[in-house]
Amino acid sequence: MLRPDRIEQARAEAFGPAAPLRGSVRVPGDKSISHRALMLSAMASGTSRIEGLLEGSDVLATAAALRAMGAGIERGSDGAWVVDGVGTGSLLQPESALDMGNSGTSARLLMGLLASHPISATITGDASLSRRPMERVMGPLRRIGAEFSASPGGRLPLTMRGISPAAPLEHRMTVASAQVKSAILLAGLNIAGVTRVFEPVPTRDHSERMLKRFGADLRVEQEAGGEWISIRGEAELRAQNVRVPADPSSAAFLAVAALVVPGSELRIKGVGMNPRRTGLFTLLRAMGADIDFADARDQDGEPVADLVVRHSALKGVEVPPELIPSMIDEFPIFFVAAAFADGETRAEGLGELRVKESDRIAVMAEGLRAIGGRIEEHGDGVTIRGSGGEPLAGGAGIASHLDHRIAMSFAVAGLNCREAVEVDDMEPVSTSFPGFAELLLSLQEGGR
Repeated sequence: MLRPDRIEQARAEAFGPAAPLRGSVRVPGDKSISHRALMLSAMASGTSRIEGLLEGSDVLATAAALRAMGAGIERGSDGAWVVDGVGTGSLLQPESALDMGNSGTSARLLMGLLASHPISATITGDASLSRRPMERVMGPLRRIGAEFSASPGGRLPLTMRGISPAAPLEHRMTVASAQVKSAILLAGLNIAGVTRVFEPVPTRDHSERMLKRFGADLRVEQEAGGEWISIRGEAELRAQNVRVPADPSSAAFLAVAALVVPGSELRIKGVGMNPRRTGLFTLLRAMGADIDFADARDQDGEPVADLVVRHSALKGVEVPPELIPSMIDEFPIFFVAAAFADGETRAEGLGELRVKESDRIAVMAEGLRAIGGRIEEHGDGVTIRGSGGEPLAGGAGIASHLDHRIAMSFAVAGLNCREAVEVDDMEPVSTSFPGFAELLLSLQEGGR
């Protein structure tokens, strides 16, 4: 059951006991890859074509910012996006502030791009983004010569002044963050010499893969305790045709919905299977999930496959620490899966969840308790005692805190509750999964 309802400016919706979800579906394009495809196309010489770009508000914020700095970016009548690049080092001074909306990826990666350009820019965002930490990016970028004037706590809005020529940087990561790593590599594109990043814990490598595809001289060298990623600057990027795979983070919500709603079976087509993004699916299978990877193939340097997911009896699990970086965005929906499992699930080392769009540990714990789940917070971790597959009580209103993944997680949870769960605002879901609620309803109709 799904009932739209508006409360002032918010788009509240209720999600309740569902018919089986059945059918074959494609979720929107990968958000991480979409951002990077736009940025590198804008920095390349020539015209690039991007198919399958996520047309959510986060990615559109990146497109608008690049357009404001000289790149030609238009959506073609066939749905593909065409980008006329300006060439490395040739972004123009923006005439007004760059509004990143809710997109931390847009803000942090663009800070990296701008750091090695001799221009100034003011970067703003919505209330949620303005609470998120930016110092982790500003710190290393200051070392190449960029200057920042930020709001208290190193947050947005901020004004930055890039520099060219800039000094090459050698940086050792202290926080596992693909955004920080990518910002440094993007800055290095326009810096003479070699910029190097040491990563002790592997994070998603979409930037590395795509930089190589566009012609950058990038190398990855293994070393005891991690790896060095090096990029030689003053790169001449070449325009490319890019096909963006379906987003595994978005596929996760439909996959868990199929796992917890009895009688469900879904085929989710063309999902990115980058090994640094698939920790959730590995963990769900360890819990007993019936998930098959069908038609595995390579698509423009990224592995993809169709996910075939069937309703399953899940068992609680201890989350291996080494899987955390590869499923950091999927923990909210993983908590939902654990709430319906048999037995206890425990996870530690999740401190990064407290500085996402919301404090995802606290918000998920509050919401799950409200609908009858059993969850305890302990520092940077949680313990969840599952229902053994039985429906939760539901019947509560959920505050999403403008967090798209919180909203979608409780929409899925409501499908296996005795009474409907109302999510206060589904509008933020447009940042990553436009049409999500409508798709859930259509898949239920496929199971009738």
